[in-house]
Amino acid sequence: MKYPLFLGSLLCLAGSSWAAAPLLTPQELAPLLEQTSSNHPLRVIDIRDPKEFAANHIPGAVSAPYGQWRGPANNPGDLPATEKLVALLQALGLQAHSHAVVVSTGKDSTDFGASARVYWTLKSLGLTELSIVNGGMQAWAAAQLPQTTAVSVITPSSYAPSFSSEWLVSREEVLTHVQQQDAHLIDARPTAFYEGDKQAPAAKIAGTLPGAQSLDYNQLFAPKSSLLDSQATQAMASRIALTPEQDTVAFCNTGHWAATQWFALSEIAGQPRTKLYAGSMVDWTQAPEPLPTANTPSRGEQIMRSIRNSLERLFN
Repeated sequence: MKYPLFLGSLLCLAGSSWAAAPLLTPQELAPLLEQTSSNHPLRVIDIRDPKEFAANHIPGAVSAPYGQWRGPANNPGDLPATEKLVALLQALGLQAHSHAVVVSTGKDSTDFGASARVYWTLKSLGLTELSIVNGGMQAWAAAQLPQTTAVSVITPSSYAPSFSSEWLVSREEVLTHVQQQDAHLIDARPTAFYEGDKQAPAAKIAGTLPGAQSLDYNQLFAPKSSLLDSQATQAMASRIALTPEQDTVAFCNTGHWAATQWFALSEIAGQPRTKLYAGSMVDWTQAPEPLPTANTPSRGEQIMRSIRNSLERLFN
């Protein structure tokens, strides 16, 4: 059950159950830090650069840089091996009943995607009490809440979950959706990527998935803000015209921006059949056999773009 956003971080105890709000303001998180217990342990997971964490962080937070949650450089949207993720969760002291709160820098809307991707990973690994700090450390600092340089001593856990694919779609599953036209395919990238005018460095070609609709993740944020806007999220969800029997698949270049779309639709708008194509267009274009794309430039345009990009990297 999702609680209205204006209730913020109010946690409802019903018997032994504990329901965490998926999105917390710093002011909502602060009192929860004092309420953590062995029955309801709260762990703040700081995914910033280690140097930023060392300079200042939320009291009791643990460092787990975003790169630890991502795949290799040639396909960063790919998932790390499950055993690596399980080892990371254990090192963070997480348990099945932990309330994990993800915090990033909060510098812009792109940064929010890092929090959303880690949240999605934790949910796929079985954690049910999850939150993101809306606005990250910048919002925490702006609220003049306590910060520290002290490093907490964490007792590793023995939590050993398996990875659930309930909120994940593979390349093969996406191809089936494309062929059967039986899913809502949501391109979370800025319009220039959707229209084939830009492409990610690791993508072999530009373009989008056939049948996809463009819904730039930036639409979910107030102008010039790093705060996810709940009203914009609900408005976007209503425009997609979701049907209960169909999946909604969010994708981007590497499953980063799309993680924000997944979080907004699944966790805020309450659309349970929303899934993430983790590898997204980089994975799609790296398939051994070419897969169909839309809005793809001609071969000549692609060659010229490749030359131009190479020159820009050479002289910049």
